[in-house]
Amino acid sequence: MDAGDRLRGSALGLSSALLFGLGAPIAKLLLPTAQPLSLAALLYLGAGAAFLLAPRRRAEAPLTRADVPWLAGAVIAGAALGPVLMLWGLSRVSGLTASLLLNLEAPFTIALAVLAFGEHLSRREALAAALVVCGGALLGLRGEWAGSVAGAGAIALACVFWALDNNIAARLALKDPVQVLRVKALCAGTANLLIALAVGQSLPPLRTTGGALALGAVSYGMSLLLYLRAQRSLGAARQAALFAAAPFAGALASMALLGDRPALADLGAAALMAAGVWALLAAQHAHAHTHEPLEHDHQHVHDAHHQHAHAGAFTEPHAHPHRHEALTHAHAHVSDAHHHHPHR
Repeated sequence: MDAGDRLRGSALGLSSALLFGLGAPIAKLLLPTAQPLSLAALLYLGAGAAFLLAPRRRAEAPLTRADVPWLAGAVIAGAALGPVLMLWGLSRVSGLTASLLLNLEAPFTIALAVLAFGEHLSRREALAAALVVCGGALLGLRGEWAGSVAGAGAIALACVFWALDNNIAARLALKDPVQVLRVKALCAGTANLLIALAVGQSLPPLRTTGGALALGAVSYGMSLLLYLRAQRSLGAARQAALFAAAPFAGALASMALLGDRPALADLGAAALMAAGVWALLAAQHAHAHTHEPLEHDHQHVHDAHHQHAHAGAFTEPHAHPHRHEALTHAHAHVSDAHHHHPHR
């Protein structure tokens, strides 16, 4: 992946973070007339409905039966459990506090990506990610931890489930992102809605329902689509560090929409986070590495990693099952689907 691809992936990742970050303070405005379970259902139904009629691009690889376990994990962890816990916690803390607590998603994702899913971060990249996380932790000191331990704990647990979802999503990043989004959002939204109705919760007023569907389409649907496309280029760990911009966006929105006011120390912490994001974008990771033989299906062009024959004419980009032969070379790269190799 060249520098242009990495910058495009970073732009998609940051855009995804900003859209998601706006979701918490706006959802806080909806909670007085909606219960967390039914609101979570509407958010994800809105996310799925926004892309329900989008045609499948032939250049994208479709989901297959082999993807079902990963997809089921993403639905349960990221779209069913995570949002409900976040909204339940949000109903018990301020919008600013909730937004800042979402910084916990980044270290949880990075820890899982490196320790459990075989991704790699250089020392410089790890330091950059640590700057972002430390900035978020410093901001979090302004949160109302003592005021609602249960609310803060619920948001932290939501971040654990989203961290798991982020790493699962990396296994689906090469598949059609619109198809992944539709299945994930509509399955989770429908399940949560049925559970909400079964336990006696009713739908919120029409105005709140419409607002939730619209918010879900943007802050969850479009954000998830951009996230999946960014993760395809960057890997789960780097995208998680970029996604640390989401709490910052949410904190700013909380000040504008909810009247929450930060302290002077918050500005210094925000600068620390910005420095970390910049360092992460500027970091280079290059060395000689070997690609083992691999067969998979995803969108690609014929670059250094994709040299195979076609019967007849073809256009690029395209998607089809193809085989990678063993290859040893050196270039700048990240821990994407083609670069999972050991490091000393």
